[in-house]
Amino acid sequence: MANEYINIPKEKFEFANSDAKLHDEKLQTKARGYFADALRRFRKNKSSVVAAWIILFLIIFAIAAPMISSFDIEDKDDVFRNFPPFVPAIADLGLGILDGSKTVDDYNELEMQILAGIAAETGCDPVIDASNVEEWSVIEKGKPVIKKSYVNVEVNAYYMKGLRFINISREEFLAIQEWQNEHQIQVIYPYVFQQDVFEGVKGNLPKEDASVWYKCKDTKFNARYDDNKEFIPAYCTDQTKASKIPYDSLRIEGDEGDLVYAIDKGSAVRVRVFHYTYYQFKNNTTPNFFFGTDDFGRDLFCAIGMGARFSLLFAVLVSAVNLTIGAFYGAVQGYYGGWLDLLLDRISDILSGMPFMVVITLFQLHLAPKLGEYGALVAFFLAFIATGWIGMSALTRKQFYRFKSSEYVMAAKTLGARDGRVMFKHIFPNAIGTMVTSCALVIPGVISSETSLTYLKIIDLAQFTGTSIGQLMSQGQATGLDSPHTMLFPALFVSLLLISFNLFGNGLRDAFNPSTRGEE
Repeated sequence: MANEYINIPKEKFEFANSDAKLHDEKLQTKARGYFADALRRFRKNKSSVVAAWIILFLIIFAIAAPMISSFDIEDKDDVFRNFPPFVPAIADLGLGILDGSKTVDDYNELEMQILAGIAAETGCDPVIDASNVEEWSVIEKGKPVIKKSYVNVEVNAYYMKGLRFINISREEFLAIQEWQNEHQIQVIYPYVFQQDVFEGVKGNLPKEDASVWYKCKDTKFNARYDDNKEFIPAYCTDQTKASKIPYDSLRIEGDEGDLVYAIDKGSAVRVRVFHYTYYQFKNNTTPNFFFGTDDFGRDLFCAIGMGARFSLLFAVLVSAVNLTIGAFYGAVQGYYGGWLDLLLDRISDILSGMPFMVVITLFQLHLAPKLGEYGALVAFFLAFIATGWIGMSALTRKQFYRFKSSEYVMAAKTLGARDGRVMFKHIFPNAIGTMVTSCALVIPGVISSETSLTYLKIIDLAQFTGTSIGQLMSQGQATGLDSPHTMLFPALFVSLLLISFNLFGNGLRDAFNPSTRGEE
Protein backbone atom coordinates (compact mmCIF):
# COMPACT_ATOMS: atom_id res chain seq x y z
CA MET A 1 0.00 0.00 0.00
CA ALA A 2 2.94 2.34 0.72
CA ASN A 3 4.24 2.11 -2.89
CA GLU A 4 0.84 2.42 -4.55
CA TYR A 5 1.30 6.07 -5.61
CA ILE A 6 5.07 6.06 -6.39
CA ASN A 7 4.79 5.91 -10.15
CA ILE A 8 2.55 8.93 -10.81
CA PRO A 9 2.74 10.30 -14.36
CA LYS A 10 4.39 13.73 -14.66
CA GLU A 11 1.46 15.15 -16.61
CA LYS A 12 -0.70 14.75 -13.53
CA PHE A 13 1.23 17.54 -11.84
CA GLU A 14 0.70 21.24 -12.57
CA PHE A 15 2.58 24.19 -11.04
CA ALA A 16 0.50 26.96 -9.50
CA ASN A 17 1.13 30.47 -10.69
CA SER A 18 2.96 32.40 -8.04
CA ASP A 19 0.97 35.56 -8.75
CA ALA A 20 -2.43 33.83 -8.50
CA LYS A 21 -4.79 34.82 -5.64
CA LEU A 22 -5.88 31.77 -3.77
CA HIS A 23 -8.97 31.94 -1.58
CA ASP A 24 -11.89 29.83 -0.43
CA GLU A 25 -14.87 29.54 -2.69
CA LYS A 26 -17.85 31.75 -1.88
CA LEU A 27 -20.52 30.04 0.17
CA GLN A 28 -23.43 28.97 -2.01
CA THR A 29 -25.95 29.27 0.83
CA LYS A 30 -26.98 32.43 2.62
CA ALA A 31 -25.79 32.80 6.19
CA ARG A 32 -28.62 32.41 8.70
CA GLY A 33 -28.61 34.19 12.04
CA TYR A 34 -29.96 33.02 15.39
CA PHE A 35 -33.39 34.61 15.06
CA ALA A 36 -33.70 33.65 11.38
CA ASP A 37 -32.99 30.06 12.29
CA ALA A 38 -35.57 30.21 15.09
CA LEU A 39 -38.14 31.65 12.67
CA ARG A 40 -37.47 28.84 10.21
CA ARG A 41 -38.06 26.27 12.92
CA PHE A 42 -41.17 28.09 14.13
CA ARG A 43 -42.71 28.01 10.64
CA LYS A 44 -42.46 24.25 10.60
CA ASN A 45 -44.75 24.07 13.63
CA LYS A 46 -48.11 24.32 11.88
CA SER A 47 -50.25 24.52 15.00
CA SER A 48 -48.17 27.42 16.33
CA VAL A 49 -48.39 29.26 13.01
CA VAL A 50 -52.18 28.88 13.01
CA ALA A 51 -52.25 30.07 16.63
CA ALA A 52 -50.19 33.13 15.67
CA TRP A 53 -52.71 34.04 12.96
CA ILE A 54 -55.60 33.58 15.39
CA ILE A 55 -53.87 35.86 17.91
CA LEU A 56 -53.35 38.45 15.19
CA PHE A 57 -57.03 38.24 14.25
CA LEU A 58 -58.14 38.63 17.87
CA ILE A 59 -55.85 41.64 18.32
CA ILE A 60 -57.27 43.25 15.17
CA PHE A 61 -60.77 42.49 16.46
CA ALA A 62 -60.02 44.15 19.81
CA ILE A 63 -58.73 47.26 18.04
CA ALA A 64 -61.34 47.47 15.27
CA ALA A 65 -64.57 46.25 16.95
CA PRO A 66 -65.27 49.42 18.97
CA MET A 67 -64.38 51.51 15.90
CA ILE A 68 -66.67 49.79 13.40
CA SER A 69 -69.53 49.31 15.84
CA SER A 70 -72.39 51.77 15.47
CA PHE A 71 -72.47 52.14 19.24
CA ASP A 72 -70.29 53.27 22.09
CA ILE A 73 -69.65 51.37 25.32
CA GLU A 74 -71.77 53.99 27.10
CA ASP A 75 -74.80 53.40 24.85
CA LYS A 76 -77.23 51.48 27.03
CA ASP A 77 -80.89 50.57 26.71
CA ASP A 78 -83.21 49.37 29.45
CA VAL A 79 -85.49 47.48 27.02
CA PHE A 80 -83.14 45.69 24.63
CA ARG A 81 -81.28 43.79 27.35
CA ASN A 82 -79.75 40.37 26.64
CA PHE A 83 -81.28 40.41 23.17
CA PRO A 84 -80.01 38.01 20.48
CA PRO A 85 -77.79 38.99 17.50
CA PHE A 86 -79.63 41.12 14.96
CA VAL A 87 -78.64 42.87 11.76
CA PRO A 88 -81.74 44.05 9.83
CA ALA A 89 -80.04 43.98 6.42
CA ILE A 90 -79.10 40.31 6.90
CA ALA A 91 -82.40 39.42 8.59
CA ASP A 92 -84.30 40.67 5.53
CA LEU A 93 -82.48 38.09 3.39
CA GLY A 94 -84.18 35.27 5.27
CA LEU A 95 -80.99 33.30 5.86
CA GLY A 96 -81.92 32.38 9.42
CA ILE A 97 -78.92 34.15 10.95
CA LEU A 98 -78.57 37.51 12.71
CA ASP A 99 -82.34 37.88 12.57
CA GLY A 100 -82.89 38.63 16.26
CA SER A 101 -84.78 35.40 16.67
CA LYS A 102 -85.60 33.57 19.83
CA THR A 103 -87.96 30.69 20.51
CA VAL A 104 -90.97 30.94 22.81
CA ASP A 105 -92.96 27.91 23.94
CA ASP A 106 -96.68 27.26 23.98
CA TYR A 107 -98.15 30.53 22.78
CA ASN A 108 -101.93 30.61 22.78
CA GLU A 109 -104.16 32.31 20.24
CA LEU A 110 -104.54 35.51 22.27
CA GLU A 111 -100.78 35.95 22.58
CA MET A 112 -100.40 35.35 18.85
CA GLN A 113 -103.15 37.90 18.30
CA ILE A 114 -101.14 40.59 20.11
CA LEU A 115 -98.15 39.83 17.90
CA ALA A 116 -100.39 40.10 14.85
CA GLY A 117 -101.58 43.47 16.15
CA ILE A 118 -97.99 44.74 16.37
CA ALA A 119 -97.37 43.63 12.79
CA ALA A 120 -100.58 45.24 11.53
CA GLU A 121 -99.88 48.59 13.17
CA THR A 122 -96.13 48.97 12.68
CA GLY A 123 -95.45 46.86 9.59
CA CYS A 124 -92.77 44.93 11.54
CA ASP A 125 -93.96 41.33 11.95
CA PRO A 126 -92.54 39.75 15.13
CA VAL A 127 -93.45 36.21 14.01
CA ILE A 128 -90.77 34.42 11.99
CA ASP A 129 -92.12 30.88 12.16
CA ALA A 130 -95.31 29.64 13.84
CA SER A 131 -95.88 26.50 11.78
CA ASN A 132 -95.83 24.07 14.70
CA VAL A 133 -99.47 24.15 15.83
CA GLU A 134 -101.38 21.75 18.04
CA GLU A 135 -105.18 21.68 17.93
CA TRP A 136 -107.77 20.18 20.24
CA SER A 137 -111.51 20.46 20.76
CA VAL A 138 -113.22 21.77 23.90
CA ILE A 139 -116.86 22.42 24.80
CA GLU A 140 -117.73 26.06 25.47
CA LYS A 141 -121.34 27.05 26.20
CA GLY A 142 -122.47 23.68 24.97
CA LYS A 143 -120.67 23.96 21.61
CA PRO A 144 -117.44 22.32 20.43
CA VAL A 145 -114.67 24.85 19.88
CA ILE A 146 -111.29 24.24 18.26
CA LYS A 147 -108.39 25.54 20.36
CA LYS A 148 -104.84 26.06 19.13
CA SER A 149 -101.46 26.04 20.85
CA TYR A 150 -98.41 27.34 19.02
CA VAL A 151 -95.35 25.30 19.98
CA ASN A 152 -91.78 26.62 19.64
CA VAL A 153 -92.74 29.88 17.99
CA GLU A 154 -89.75 31.65 16.47
CA VAL A 155 -90.08 35.41 16.93
CA ASN A 156 -88.03 38.53 16.35
CA ALA A 157 -87.27 39.70 19.89
CA TYR A 158 -86.80 43.34 18.83
CA TYR A 159 -90.16 43.63 17.07
CA MET A 160 -91.84 41.55 19.76
CA LYS A 161 -91.25 44.27 22.36
CA GLY A 162 -93.91 46.22 20.51
CA LEU A 163 -95.12 49.58 21.79
CA ARG A 164 -94.99 51.23 25.18
CA PHE A 165 -96.15 54.36 26.96
CA ILE A 166 -93.42 56.76 28.03
CA ASN A 167 -93.25 60.26 29.48
CA ILE A 168 -90.88 62.59 27.65
CA SER A 169 -90.01 66.25 27.87
CA ARG A 170 -91.60 68.77 25.57
CA GLU A 171 -88.24 69.36 23.91
CA GLU A 172 -87.90 65.66 23.11
CA PHE A 173 -91.47 65.55 21.82
CA LEU A 174 -90.66 68.28 19.32
CA ALA A 175 -87.33 66.62 18.46
CA ILE A 176 -89.08 63.33 17.65
CA GLN A 177 -91.52 65.12 15.35
CA GLU A 178 -88.65 66.76 13.51
CA TRP A 179 -86.79 63.44 13.22
CA GLN A 180 -89.91 61.69 11.90
CA ASN A 181 -90.35 64.32 9.19
CA GLU A 182 -86.71 64.03 8.19
CA HIS A 183 -86.45 60.22 8.11
CA GLN A 184 -90.08 59.34 7.33
CA ILE A 185 -90.08 56.74 10.08
CA GLN A 186 -92.99 56.52 12.50
CA VAL A 187 -91.93 56.66 16.15
CA ILE A 188 -95.01 58.06 17.89
CA TYR A 189 -98.27 56.19 17.28
CA PRO A 190 -101.83 57.34 18.02
CA TYR A 191 -102.70 57.37 21.70
CA VAL A 192 -104.98 54.69 23.13
CA PHE A 193 -106.99 54.90 26.35
CA GLN A 194 -107.84 51.66 28.08
CA GLN A 195 -111.51 52.52 28.36
CA ASP A 196 -111.65 52.81 24.58
CA VAL A 197 -110.03 49.39 24.15
CA PHE A 198 -112.55 47.72 26.46
CA GLU A 199 -115.54 49.84 25.55
CA GLY A 200 -118.72 48.19 26.86
CA VAL A 201 -116.78 45.51 28.77
CA LYS A 202 -117.82 45.08 32.41
CA GLY A 203 -115.59 44.11 35.32
CA ASN A 204 -112.08 45.02 36.39
CA LEU A 205 -109.94 45.96 33.44
CA PRO A 206 -106.59 44.21 32.97
CA LYS A 207 -103.19 45.87 33.12
CA GLU A 208 -102.57 48.44 30.40
CA ASP A 209 -100.75 47.10 27.33
CA ALA A 210 -99.52 49.69 24.81
CA SER A 211 -99.32 47.05 22.06
CA VAL A 212 -103.08 46.53 22.21
CA TRP A 213 -104.45 49.31 20.02
CA TYR A 214 -107.64 47.56 18.89
CA LYS A 215 -111.04 47.09 20.50
CA CYS A 216 -111.51 43.99 22.64
CA LYS A 217 -114.73 42.21 23.53
CA ASP A 218 -113.56 40.92 26.91
CA THR A 219 -110.81 41.38 29.48
CA LYS A 220 -108.87 38.47 27.98
CA PHE A 221 -107.95 40.72 25.03
CA ASN A 222 -110.16 38.89 22.55
CA ALA A 223 -110.17 41.30 19.62
CA ARG A 224 -113.19 42.53 17.76
CA TYR A 225 -112.95 42.32 14.00
CA ASP A 226 -114.78 44.10 11.23
CA ASP A 227 -116.40 42.44 8.23
CA ASN A 228 -113.01 42.13 6.55
CA LYS A 229 -111.55 40.26 9.54
CA GLU A 230 -109.37 43.22 10.40
CA PHE A 231 -108.75 44.86 13.78
CA ILE A 232 -111.05 47.69 14.81
CA PRO A 233 -108.87 50.62 16.03
CA ALA A 234 -109.42 52.07 19.51
CA TYR A 235 -107.41 55.22 18.86
CA CYS A 236 -108.34 58.36 20.78
CA THR A 237 -110.04 61.02 18.65
CA ASP A 238 -111.05 63.39 21.47
CA GLN A 239 -108.99 66.50 20.71
CA THR A 240 -109.80 67.95 24.14
CA LYS A 241 -107.48 65.33 25.61
CA ALA A 242 -104.64 66.11 23.22
CA SER A 243 -101.44 67.75 24.40
CA LYS A 244 -101.29 71.51 24.21
CA ILE A 245 -98.13 71.11 22.17
CA PRO A 246 -99.38 70.54 18.64
CA TYR A 247 -98.46 67.36 16.78
CA ASP A 248 -97.35 68.34 13.29
CA SER A 249 -95.48 65.35 12.01
CA LEU A 250 -95.76 61.96 10.32
CA ARG A 251 -99.12 60.25 10.76
CA ILE A 252 -100.13 56.63 10.29
CA GLU A 253 -101.90 55.50 7.14
CA GLY A 254 -105.59 56.35 7.19
CA ASP A 255 -105.26 59.18 9.69
CA GLU A 256 -107.01 62.26 8.34
CA GLY A 257 -105.78 64.46 11.15
CA ASP A 258 -108.32 63.57 13.83
CA LEU A 259 -106.22 61.15 15.91
CA VAL A 260 -104.53 62.16 19.17
CA TYR A 261 -100.80 61.37 19.39
CA ALA A 262 -99.93 62.74 22.83
CA ILE A 263 -101.44 63.90 26.08
CA ASP A 264 -100.05 66.20 28.76
CA LYS A 265 -98.78 64.59 31.95
CA GLY A 266 -97.84 67.41 34.29
CA SER A 267 -94.84 69.17 32.80
CA ALA A 268 -94.12 66.12 30.58
CA VAL A 269 -95.77 64.69 27.51
CA ARG A 270 -97.08 61.12 27.52
CA VAL A 271 -96.80 59.33 24.19
CA ARG A 272 -97.11 55.84 22.77
CA VAL A 273 -93.98 54.81 20.89
CA PHE A 274 -92.78 51.78 18.96
CA HIS A 275 -89.60 51.03 20.87
CA TYR A 276 -87.70 49.72 17.83
CA THR A 277 -88.05 53.03 15.97
CA TYR A 278 -87.72 55.01 19.21
CA TYR A 279 -84.33 53.35 19.63
CA GLN A 280 -83.44 54.54 16.13
CA PHE A 281 -84.33 58.08 17.13
CA LYS A 282 -82.38 57.96 20.40
CA ASN A 283 -79.21 56.52 18.84
CA ASN A 284 -79.66 57.82 15.29
CA THR A 285 -78.94 54.33 13.96
CA THR A 286 -80.72 51.04 13.38
CA PRO A 287 -80.11 48.34 16.02
CA ASN A 288 -77.19 46.40 14.48
CA PHE A 289 -75.94 43.91 17.04
CA PHE A 290 -73.61 41.29 15.55
CA PHE A 291 -73.26 39.58 18.93
CA GLY A 292 -76.54 40.76 20.47
CA THR A 293 -76.74 42.88 23.62
CA ASP A 294 -75.52 42.38 27.18
CA ASP A 295 -77.25 42.82 30.52
CA PHE A 296 -77.00 46.62 30.25
CA GLY A 297 -78.45 46.73 26.73
CA ARG A 298 -75.04 47.52 25.23
CA ASP A 299 -73.71 46.23 21.94
CA LEU A 300 -71.90 43.01 22.94
CA PHE A 301 -69.68 43.25 19.85
CA CYS A 302 -68.33 46.60 21.05
CA ALA A 303 -68.20 45.51 24.70
CA ILE A 304 -66.06 42.44 23.95
CA GLY A 305 -63.71 44.58 21.89
CA MET A 306 -63.30 47.09 24.73
CA GLY A 307 -62.78 44.34 27.31
CA ALA A 308 -60.29 42.57 25.04
CA ARG A 309 -58.28 45.76 24.60
CA PHE A 310 -57.78 46.06 28.32
CA SER A 311 -56.98 42.36 28.80
CA LEU A 312 -54.35 42.35 26.07
CA LEU A 313 -52.73 45.66 27.03
CA PHE A 314 -52.73 44.75 30.71
CA ALA A 315 -51.22 41.30 30.07
CA VAL A 316 -48.50 42.64 27.76
CA LEU A 317 -47.62 45.46 30.17
CA VAL A 318 -47.46 43.11 33.16
CA SER A 319 -45.34 40.63 31.22
CA ALA A 320 -42.96 43.36 30.03
CA VAL A 321 -42.45 44.75 33.55
CA ASN A 322 -42.01 41.27 35.02
CA LEU A 323 -39.52 40.46 32.25
CA THR A 324 -37.49 43.60 33.04
CA ILE A 325 -37.45 43.08 36.81
CA GLY A 326 -36.93 39.33 36.60
CA ALA A 327 -34.18 39.63 34.00
CA PHE A 328 -32.17 42.12 36.06
CA TYR A 329 -32.74 40.25 39.34
CA GLY A 330 -31.87 36.86 37.85
CA ALA A 331 -28.85 38.25 36.00
CA VAL A 332 -27.32 39.51 39.24
CA GLN A 333 -28.04 36.19 40.94
CA GLY A 334 -26.63 34.02 38.18
CA TYR A 335 -23.57 36.12 37.39
CA TYR A 336 -22.26 36.81 40.89
CA GLY A 337 -23.52 33.70 42.66
CA GLY A 338 -22.22 33.02 46.17
CA TRP A 339 -23.73 34.72 49.21
CA LEU A 340 -25.52 37.33 47.07
CA ASP A 341 -27.28 34.61 45.10
CA LEU A 342 -28.21 32.86 48.33
CA LEU A 343 -29.65 36.04 49.85
CA LEU A 344 -31.64 37.02 46.77
CA ASP A 345 -32.90 33.47 46.37
CA ARG A 346 -34.28 33.43 49.92
CA ILE A 347 -36.10 36.72 49.24
CA SER A 348 -37.66 35.15 46.14
CA ASP A 349 -38.70 32.09 48.17
CA ILE A 350 -40.45 34.26 50.76
CA LEU A 351 -42.35 36.26 48.15
CA SER A 352 -43.30 33.17 46.13
CA GLY A 353 -44.83 31.63 49.24
CA MET A 354 -47.45 34.39 49.47
CA PRO A 355 -50.78 33.32 47.89
CA PHE A 356 -51.71 35.61 45.02
CA MET A 357 -55.28 35.95 46.30
CA VAL A 358 -53.99 37.24 49.64
CA VAL A 359 -51.68 39.70 47.89
CA ILE A 360 -54.38 41.19 45.69
CA THR A 361 -56.86 41.38 48.59
CA LEU A 362 -54.38 43.24 50.79
CA PHE A 363 -53.46 45.60 47.96
CA GLN A 364 -57.12 46.39 47.27
CA LEU A 365 -57.99 46.93 50.93
CA HIS A 366 -54.96 48.93 52.07
CA LEU A 367 -53.10 50.29 49.05
CA ALA A 368 -55.89 51.19 46.63
CA PRO A 369 -57.58 53.81 48.90
CA LYS A 370 -54.26 55.69 49.19
CA LEU A 371 -53.67 55.95 45.43
CA GLY A 372 -56.58 58.21 44.53
CA GLU A 373 -59.08 57.88 41.71
CA TYR A 374 -57.29 55.08 39.87
CA GLY A 375 -56.10 53.37 43.03
CA ALA A 376 -57.96 50.11 42.41
CA LEU A 377 -56.47 49.76 38.92
CA VAL A 378 -52.93 50.63 40.05
CA ALA A 379 -53.18 48.25 43.02
CA PHE A 380 -54.43 45.52 40.69
CA PHE A 381 -51.42 46.07 38.45
CA LEU A 382 -48.94 46.13 41.35
CA ALA A 383 -50.40 42.88 42.72
CA PHE A 384 -49.41 41.14 39.49
CA ILE A 385 -45.94 42.70 39.66
CA ALA A 386 -45.34 41.85 43.33
CA THR A 387 -44.65 38.18 42.68
CA GLY A 388 -44.99 37.82 38.92
CA TRP A 389 -41.30 38.41 38.20
CA ILE A 390 -40.06 35.50 40.33
CA GLY A 391 -40.44 32.86 37.62
CA MET A 392 -38.63 35.08 35.12
CA SER A 393 -35.76 35.72 37.54
CA ALA A 394 -35.33 31.98 38.15
CA LEU A 395 -35.17 31.34 34.40
CA THR A 396 -32.65 34.14 33.86
CA ARG A 397 -30.53 32.88 36.75
CA LYS A 398 -30.31 29.43 35.13
CA GLN A 399 -29.28 30.92 31.81
CA PHE A 400 -26.54 33.03 33.42
CA TYR A 401 -25.20 30.04 35.32
CA ARG A 402 -25.15 28.17 32.03
CA PHE A 403 -23.27 30.78 29.98
CA LYS A 404 -21.03 32.61 32.47
CA SER A 405 -18.27 29.99 32.23
CA SER A 406 -18.22 29.98 28.42
CA GLU A 407 -15.04 30.76 26.52
CA TYR A 408 -16.35 34.00 25.01
CA VAL A 409 -17.21 35.28 28.50
CA MET A 410 -13.73 34.42 29.75
CA ALA A 411 -12.21 36.16 26.71
CA ALA A 412 -14.26 39.30 27.38
CA LYS A 413 -13.12 39.37 31.00
CA THR A 414 -9.51 38.86 29.91
CA LEU A 415 -9.78 41.86 27.60
CA GLY A 416 -10.92 43.98 30.54
CA ALA A 417 -14.70 44.10 29.98
CA ARG A 418 -16.60 45.25 33.03
CA ASP A 419 -19.24 43.11 34.72
CA GLY A 420 -22.13 45.14 33.31
CA ARG A 421 -20.85 44.76 29.76
CA VAL A 422 -20.26 41.05 30.17
CA MET A 423 -23.71 40.52 31.67
CA PHE A 424 -25.82 42.52 29.23
CA LYS A 425 -23.64 42.59 26.11
CA HIS A 426 -22.40 39.01 25.99
CA ILE A 427 -24.49 36.70 28.21
CA PHE A 428 -27.91 38.34 28.08
CA PRO A 429 -28.35 38.19 24.26
CA ASN A 430 -27.81 34.42 24.37
CA ALA A 431 -30.47 34.03 27.06
CA ILE A 432 -33.08 36.41 25.67
CA GLY A 433 -34.64 33.85 23.32
CA THR A 434 -35.70 31.58 26.16
CA MET A 435 -36.83 34.57 28.21
CA VAL A 436 -39.02 35.99 25.45
CA THR A 437 -40.53 32.54 25.00
CA SER A 438 -41.33 32.41 28.70
CA CYS A 439 -42.84 35.89 28.48
CA ALA A 440 -45.16 34.70 25.71
CA LEU A 441 -46.31 31.90 27.98
CA VAL A 442 -46.88 34.34 30.87
CA ILE A 443 -49.34 36.48 28.87
CA PRO A 444 -52.17 33.89 28.80
CA GLY A 445 -51.67 33.31 32.53
CA VAL A 446 -52.15 37.01 33.25
CA ILE A 447 -55.23 37.18 31.02
CA SER A 448 -56.69 34.11 32.71
CA SER A 449 -56.09 35.54 36.20
CA GLU A 450 -57.50 38.96 35.29
CA THR A 451 -60.59 37.39 33.72
CA SER A 452 -61.13 35.08 36.69
CA LEU A 453 -60.86 37.90 39.23
CA THR A 454 -63.31 40.14 37.39
CA TYR A 455 -65.60 37.17 36.72
CA LEU A 456 -65.74 36.40 40.45
CA LYS A 457 -66.30 40.14 41.12
CA ILE A 458 -63.27 40.29 43.39
CA ILE A 459 -62.33 43.47 41.56
CA ASP A 460 -64.48 45.74 39.41
CA LEU A 461 -62.63 47.38 36.53
CA ALA A 462 -65.73 48.58 34.67
CA GLN A 463 -65.35 52.11 36.05
CA PHE A 464 -61.94 52.38 34.36
CA THR A 465 -62.36 50.28 31.21
CA GLY A 466 -66.11 50.43 30.57
CA THR A 467 -66.28 46.67 30.87
CA SER A 468 -64.10 43.56 30.97
CA ILE A 469 -64.33 40.05 29.56
CA GLY A 470 -64.71 38.63 33.06
CA GLN A 471 -67.58 40.98 33.85
CA LEU A 472 -69.34 40.06 30.59
CA MET A 473 -68.98 36.36 31.41
CA SER A 474 -70.32 36.94 34.90
CA GLN A 475 -73.39 38.68 33.49
CA GLY A 476 -73.78 35.95 30.89
CA GLN A 477 -73.79 33.26 33.55
CA ALA A 478 -76.93 34.74 35.12
CA THR A 479 -78.79 34.89 31.79
CA GLY A 480 -77.15 31.94 30.02
CA LEU A 481 -80.29 29.80 29.83
CA ASP A 482 -82.52 32.44 28.23
CA SER A 483 -79.78 34.31 26.35
CA PRO A 484 -76.89 31.89 25.68
CA HIS A 485 -75.11 34.38 23.41
CA THR A 486 -74.25 36.57 26.41
CA MET A 487 -72.00 33.82 27.73
CA LEU A 488 -71.00 32.19 24.44
CA PHE A 489 -69.20 35.07 22.72
CA PRO A 490 -67.07 36.32 25.68
CA ALA A 491 -66.17 32.73 26.63
CA LEU A 492 -65.32 31.88 23.02
CA PHE A 493 -63.03 34.91 22.76
CA VAL A 494 -61.16 34.06 25.98
CA SER A 495 -60.88 30.38 25.04
CA LEU A 496 -59.44 31.14 21.62
CA LEU A 497 -57.04 33.69 23.07
CA LEU A 498 -55.69 31.42 25.82
CA ILE A 499 -55.39 28.32 23.65
CA SER A 500 -53.71 30.26 20.85
CA PHE A 501 -51.23 31.98 23.18
CA ASN A 502 -50.26 28.63 24.73
CA LEU A 503 -49.74 27.01 21.32
CA PHE A 504 -47.85 30.11 20.14
CA GLY A 505 -45.65 30.09 23.25
CA ASN A 506 -44.92 26.38 22.88
CA GLY A 507 -43.88 26.98 19.28
CA LEU A 508 -41.53 29.79 20.34
CA ARG A 509 -40.05 27.63 23.06
CA ASP A 510 -39.26 24.83 20.62
CA ALA A 511 -37.84 27.31 18.10
CA PHE A 512 -35.54 29.12 20.53
CA ASN A 513 -34.46 26.16 22.63
CA PRO A 514 -30.96 25.17 21.42
CA SER A 515 -31.34 21.63 22.77
CA THR A 516 -33.94 20.82 20.10
CA ARG A 517 -32.07 22.44 17.23
CA GLY A 518 -31.35 20.00 14.40
CA GLU A 519 -34.05 17.54 15.50
CA GLU A 520 -36.99 17.17 13.15
